Amino acid sequence: MLRLITDFDGPIMDVSERYYQVYQYCLQQTQRPNQPLKPMDKAQFWDCKRACIPEPTIGMRSGLDEDQAQEFALLRRNTVHTVPYLVYDQPAPGAIDALERLQQAGVELVVMTMRRVRELDDAFSRYDLARFFPLDRRYCLSNDYIKTGDTKDKPLVMERALQELPPASNVWMVGDTEADMIAAKTHGVKVIGVLSGIRDTTQLSLYQPDLIFNNISETADFLLNQELPRVE
Repeated sequence: MLRLITDFDGPIMDVSERYYQVYQYCLQQTQRPNQPLKPMDKAQFWDCKRACIPEPTIGMRSGLDEDQAQEFALLRRNTVHTVPYLVYDQPAPGAIDALERLQQAGVELVVMTMRRVRELDDAFSRYDLARFFPLDRRYCLSNDYIKTGDTKDKPLVMERALQELPPASNVWMVGDTEADMIAAKTHGVKVIGVLSGIRDTTQLSLYQPDLIFNNISETADFLLNQELPRVE
């Protein structure tokens, strides 16, 4: 059986508009009266995020001073995953079609995300995504989970999933961040990095995924064209 464990934000959901809206909000909240700023356009901002430019640096490049940049970074961190801003997320181009193709081909789909239950449920209900992932194929954080950091938390979620899921002969993970690469490699799962999310090629390559594709559509093409072992 072929199983695909997919991250949610990046491979399935395009979060760039949410992040950009929060960036603009945090700039406005941090700005002093009549202080001139140099806001980035969305493409410039997203390039910075994908290249892992630190938040305070993004703030200073936008016209904030050093103290303001620290305040900006803290506000952004406390705002970016709040429910009011989740409305800006949209399915990534081609993602739903890719999930449909994989499901129709009999690929078992598992979602693994650092979203909390309420954040995942919001997107599932908004875009009818529950049809791809039964309850026992959803791995996320509880609403009261205290995060320590994605690169530490996600391998723990992967460990739980591998303990609970039935055996599968061919397991892949697809994700867009170092947390996905680390979670998969820690537990011996083959991993595909995609460029539709919040890391660019340079950043993903640092963590040596087995493959890098542009998006989950190309991932689906690859998986569905694999020469799968025959069941005798």
